[in-house]
Amino acid sequence: MKERESSTEKRNVPFRDWTQGSIVNNLWALSWPMIISSILNTLGPTVDMIWVGKLGSASVAGVGLAGLAVQLVNSLLMGLFAGLRAMVARFVGAGDNEGANQAAKQAIVVSAIFSIIMAIIGIFFAKQILGIFGVSADVVGQGAAYLRIQFLGMVAMVFVMMTGSTMQASGDTMTPMKISLIYRLLHVALCPFLVFGWWIFPRMGVSGAALTTVISQSLGGTIGLWILFSGRTRLRLNFRGFRFDTNLIWRIVKVGLPASINSMERSVVGLVMMWFIAPFGTLAVAAHTIMQRVEMVVLMPGMGFGQAAGVLAGQNMGANQPERAEKSGWLGVCMVEAFMIVSSVAIFLWAPGIVRIFNNEAGVVEIGSTFLMIAAVGYFFMGFAAVLSECLNGVGDTVIPMAASLITMWGVQVPLAYFLPRMTDLGVYGVRWAMVVALAMRAFTYIIYFKLGRWKRKKV
Repeated sequence: MKERESSTEKRNVPFRDWTQGSIVNNLWALSWPMIISSILNTLGPTVDMIWVGKLGSASVAGVGLAGLAVQLVNSLLMGLFAGLRAMVARFVGAGDNEGANQAAKQAIVVSAIFSIIMAIIGIFFAKQILGIFGVSADVVGQGAAYLRIQFLGMVAMVFVMMTGSTMQASGDTMTPMKISLIYRLLHVALCPFLVFGWWIFPRMGVSGAALTTVISQSLGGTIGLWILFSGRTRLRLNFRGFRFDTNLIWRIVKVGLPASINSMERSVVGLVMMWFIAPFGTLAVAAHTIMQRVEMVVLMPGMGFGQAAGVLAGQNMGANQPERAEKSGWLGVCMVEAFMIVSSVAIFLWAPGIVRIFNNEAGVVEIGSTFLMIAAVGYFFMGFAAVLSECLNGVGDTVIPMAASLITMWGVQVPLAYFLPRMTDLGVYGVRWAMVVALAMRAFTYIIYFKLGRWKRKKV
């Protein structure tokens, strides 16, 4: 412990032992920068949609479809980084900073290789990916232009996610928040100039929104790597004498693979939901896209508290304090549930006005506001689902969240989303109600498993 503290002091980086002291204070101190970071990270896609919404419903629908494909790739990465988070948190909790450094360096190399593969896919298959939904040619054209640039710039997104995950798992949530603030402010300022061709910039439409994302994330990834390699955070990386550590990579993958499957299946199911909604027309697709953007903002505090609880749980498990890890999870649930109740009430009161921020077309407002109110019912279960699943991922027990998602999504959500619009008078709204039912079932699954406590014996 002394060696760990002295190395930190030499770099003038404040250090806090998150395995000691008030759990509530630790949760809040860790989570509020994560919440702000998460909100800032959703700001980019949300700003994109606000400006793209001015281009018409076809542009909104195209970008929405492309966004689902990007989310699918993000899901695969999030699984890898779930393994990285669990390993870094355990190493730091046990006082082994060198082990945490090694895990981060292996993840950098794997992430770089992954981003190159995604860029190649984006160049050649963007239209084919979007064509599977059977939407109109103008929607596919708009979405392909957006998707191709996003995939070409995948390396930027990869390094933003990797550096942020590493710092947060080590207990430094302030630095990723500051990085997010810098590059998202650039995104907000630059986006309309490239979309509409203001000032000296060319009018690029949806391509301008995608390029803005790549430019801003490139800045964020560069800053994140510089901070990690210069030692201005808890960990200090370098590649002197680097070699592939297949054992460590396998340990990361073994933990991360179920999380990847979990995240990917969520994205695949998201694509299936869009496929079910697409036959109801462009207005329904646009409304669903807008609802997803709003939902991303609403869910950010839950994700922030969940990730903070996961970091605390992982570090406390590394420090051999499983009961403290469990308490972190339940306290996180209480905090998130309070926020979700307030958010649900706000949505019930102001749903149409929220949708009009993105698009004023009457049909989009009508469908979108109903989508939002249905989703708000599910938010009452979100605290349990978001926080407890993140805690399980944080300690490396990623199989149960994967299994719960597989069963509730493919066994409940997809069948209901198919049959409710056809066998009831709900129409397109049956798709949204299917999502609420599946979320409630996942929440109860996590509650039962977390109370059983088998995750406390998980080794990584």
